[in-house]
Amino acid sequence: MSDMTAEDHKYDRAFFGHPRGLSTLFFTELWERFSYYGMRALLLLFMTDTARHGFGWDTAKSAAVYGLYTFGVYAVALPGGWIADRILGQKRSVLWGGIIIALGHYTLALPALVPSTSVSAFYAGLFLIVMGTGLLKPNVSAIVGELYPEGGGRRDAGFSIFYMGINIGAFAGPLICSYLGEKVDWHLGFSAAGIGMTLGLIQYVYGWKFLHGKGELGPEQVEPAAMSEGRRRLTLGVGIICLLILLLVGLKWLGIVSFTLVSFVRGTGVLLLALAILYFAYMIFIACKTREEKGRVFVIFLLFLGAAMFWSGFEQAGSSMNLFAKDYTNRVVFGWEAPAGYLQSVNPLFIVLLAPVIGSLWVKLGASNPSIPTKFAMGLVLLGVGFLVMAWGSQYIQAGKVSPMWLVTTYFFHTVGELCLSPVGLSSITKLSPHRLVSQMMGTWFLGAALGNLIAGLVAGYIDELPKDELFGVVAAIVIVTGLLFFIFHKPIDRMCHGIK
Repeated sequence: MSDMTAEDHKYDRAFFGHPRGLSTLFFTELWERFSYYGMRALLLLFMTDTARHGFGWDTAKSAAVYGLYTFGVYAVALPGGWIADRILGQKRSVLWGGIIIALGHYTLALPALVPSTSVSAFYAGLFLIVMGTGLLKPNVSAIVGELYPEGGGRRDAGFSIFYMGINIGAFAGPLICSYLGEKVDWHLGFSAAGIGMTLGLIQYVYGWKFLHGKGELGPEQVEPAAMSEGRRRLTLGVGIICLLILLLVGLKWLGIVSFTLVSFVRGTGVLLLALAILYFAYMIFIACKTREEKGRVFVIFLLFLGAAMFWSGFEQAGSSMNLFAKDYTNRVVFGWEAPAGYLQSVNPLFIVLLAPVIGSLWVKLGASNPSIPTKFAMGLVLLGVGFLVMAWGSQYIQAGKVSPMWLVTTYFFHTVGELCLSPVGLSSITKLSPHRLVSQMMGTWFLGAALGNLIAGLVAGYIDELPKDELFGVVAAIVIVTGLLFFIFHKPIDRMCHGIK
C-alpha cells in the first residue's frame, strides 16, 4: 500500500514539478516504445529481404505476419489489464511484461548465434513480445493516473509529459535499430531493441520505490479466495485458447480444413468484426437501460468503426510505406544512403512538434470547438489526403526513385489527422460510456486499433500486385469517403450523444 497521502502526492514535485515516480514510468515507457518501434521498423524489411540473410518471403505473406503481430499487440491489452487487476497488480505486470518483451527481442536475435533456429525463433520472439506488451502497455499508463489522486490539471499535465516519453522512444528506436539492422546485421538490430527494453527494466526496478505502493492490488483483491478465483479463470481461459489452437492445427493436419496464413488473417478480421457487431448489439439492446445510454453506446460503435478505418490506413507506416521507402525512395544524403527505417521516426517527431499546437488550438476555439464526429471526419480526411500525396508521388517511380519528401509530407498529414482523432476518441469513450461499462467500452477502442492493424497488414500485401498509385488512391478514397460520412451525419450523431461534447 502507498505510504503517502493525497496531500503528500500533491506536493511531490521532484520531477519537473511532478511526482518522482513519473520519471520512473516516463523512462520505462520511453524504452519500451524504443524497442517496439525500433523492431517494427525492421520487421517487414527483414521478412522480405533476399540479399542479406532475411527470410525472402513474398510481400503478401510478410505483410500478413506483420498485421497479425501488430493486431496481437493491441488485442492482448484487454487480458493484460485483467491479469493486472486480478492476479499480479499493475506494478508487477509492468515488470513481468518488460522481462518478456526483452526475452522476445533477444529470441529474434538468436539465429545470429544458432542459425538452425531461424523461423521458429522468429515466431517465438514475436509471440513473447505480444504477450509482454499486453502486460506492460495498458498498466504503465494506469499507474501514471494513480500518481495523481488529487486529479485536476496537474494530472493532465503529467500525462502530457508521459506522452512525450512515448514519442521520444518512438523517434529514437528506428534511428538506432534501423541503422544496425539494415547496415550491419538484422539480428543486431533486434538485439538493440532488446537492450533498450533491458535498460528500461533496470531503471524501473531502481525507481520502484518512488511509486510508493501505486499499482498494487487492493485488500479485496489479495484475499486468498479472490486470488484463487482469478488464477482459476486465467487457467481456464488459457486452456480454452490452447484447445482451440490444437483443434485448428489438427483439422489442417488431417486435411479437413485448408487455409494459408493470408486467408487465416483475413478470416480473423472477419470474425473480429462480426464479434464486435454482436457485442455492440447486445450492449445497445440488452445491457443499456435508457434511451440516452443506447444512443451514446451506438455512437461509440460508430467511433469504433471510424477508428478501425483510420488505423487501417495510419498503421501502413510500418508496412506498405516502409517498403515504399526501401524500394522506391531516394535516401542518399551526401553520398550515404540512409536506412529505410529512418523515415519511421518522422511521425513521432511531428507529434512532439505539433501536439502542443493542436492542443492549444482546441482550447482557443472554446465554444466553437468541433464536435466529436467532426473531429473524426477531419482525422479521416487528413489521412486520406496523405494517401493522395503517396498516390501522386507514386506516379514518378517509373523515372527512378522519388524524393523522401513525398513520405515526409504524407506523415505530416497523417500526424495532424492522428492528433484530431486519437485523443478525442479516447476522451469521448470515457464520457459517452455508462459508468458501469467504462472499462468494457475502453476495450473496444483497443479492439478497433487491433482490427485496423490487421487490415493494414492485409492491404500492404497488395503493394507488389497493384500499381502503387492505384493502391494508395483506393485507400485514400475509402478513408476520405468514411470521413465525409462522419461530417455529413455529424448533427444526428451529436444528438445521439445527448449533451456530451
